Amino acid sequence: MNARRVRIPDEELSWKFTRSSGPGGQHVNTSDTRVELRWSLEDTAALDDAEKQRVRERLRSRLRDGTITIVSSQYRSQHRNREAARARLTVLVESAMVPAKRRRPTRVSKAADQRRLDAKRRRGDIKRQRRMEP
Repeated sequence: MNARRVRIPDEELSWKFTRSSGPGGQHVNTSDTRVELRWSLEDTAALDDAEKQRVRERLRSRLRDGTITIVSSQYRSQHRNREAARARLTVLVESAMVPAKRRRPTRVSKAADQRRLDAKRRRGDIKRQRRMEP
């Protein structure tokens, strides 16, 4: 089962721009190219309650007061950093919505179990032969 594509409306995104410490030389000292994107998971209309709960569980380490924050300063331009942050948010939310695969219980084969026991027995025999007999 694949996760659906998430479309987060622009109105739900909050942007903050600051000076970046990345590439750009002297240009970087005068322009606000670093992008901080905030998106409130609690207030969004893009996800239903079940999807919000799944995202909340999967991204709990990234949530602060119900808000996901993504920072991008890898590019020299604010525009490209905005695009990168937006793309990372979408990928993050979509990957969090993918349901976990159920583990199919398996058993160790009899042959593998026998090989394990034989190896233990051989190792024990080697150690026993090292001992000094009184």
